Amino acid sequence: MHNPTLNDLGQTRSSQHRNHLLLTPDTFVRTPLPGMSKCVAVVHTGSALGAAFTQYTAEFEPAGELGNTSAQRFLFVIEGKISIELKGKKTQLKARGYAYIPAGEPHHVVAAAASRVAIIEKPYLAVAGIEPPRAIVSSEDAISSHALNDDPDLQVKCLLPDEMSFDFAVNTMVYQPGAALSQVEIHVMEHGLIMLEGGGIYRLGDAWYPVTAGDFIWMGPWCPQWFGAIGKVPAKYLIYKDWNRHPSVGIR
Repeated sequence: MHNPTLNDLGQTRSSQHRNHLLLTPDTFVRTPLPGMSKCVAVVHTGSALGAAFTQYTAEFEPAGELGNTSAQRFLFVIEGKISIELKGKKTQLKARGYAYIPAGEPHHVVAAAASRVAIIEKPYLAVAGIEPPRAIVSSEDAISSHALNDDPDLQVKCLLPDEMSFDFAVNTMVYQPGAALSQVEIHVMEHGLIMLEGGGIYRLGDAWYPVTAGDFIWMGPWCPQWFGAIGKVPAKYLIYKDWNRHPSVGIR
């Protein structure tokens, strides 16, 4: 006799509200996007939700390919290995490798093995007198970390340079068990967040959610937010935010 699971009973941790979204892997739906070959996307957020950026996880078969985009693109390898060709140079990226490709820059992404890659795409907001950003191919392992608010148990790595040419930031954050943000944050920036390791409790709006590796969170502007790590291993996530632009530019 079949024993019903929580999904059979219509239960999930996923939750969607006006100013935030929690997507858990049991609710992921996969779809091909134009230009993809041997690859599918789990689209986490985009304009249909009210976000000013698009974020998805690309799941590649060996030799799978990613389609092109006119937007700027950021890629972070969660697992596997990909090859990225940019300006005539091919570079292999393994887990924790990442790349930033400026808007309109021709490039080619092919999986060297079965891979999962976090992808962020956003139309570029130019500023008069400021040169557009350059392409970057690197690894999280090459970036030094710093303590957030002088808390050594909460370490941040800034994967993109803090330069006005970049209109968004992508960081990894690692919390030791028991570490937490020092305040409930409420701000104009929106976030896209993928839990990479461990877990904890996230406050979003007026709700508190248990979260774990594999979960995705979208936080809209001015969504109350707070995180604390629980468990026996560190919690780690990859987080996007719009940055370096006046709030009146690119109004949704």
